[in-house]
Amino acid sequence: MLIFGTCNGIVFKTKSFLASKFDTKAMGETRVILGVKITRKGDSILLSQKHYVEKLRKYKYYDFKSVSTPYDANSQLKINRGEPIA
Repeated sequence: MLIFGTCNGIVFKTKSFLASKFDTKAMGETRVILGVKITRKGDSILLSQKHYVEKLRKYKYYDFKSVSTPYDANSQLKINRGEPIA
């Protein structure tokens, strides 16, 4: 399970709660998961598939077909207020 957020206190509480219910093992900060590279830059988290595409090119998978990703342009993202979900 990947746990991340901008509020370290909430992340710590979440990890502590899960550790009280399950056997857990801290693996450190994630750099790549499912072909997506994760980079921290200041207060932001950047996601990139460049790593995945480079691996595909290495093995000569060039014949890509584009697909659209469904996205509701009217949806509103909300700021994380740091309040835990009960």
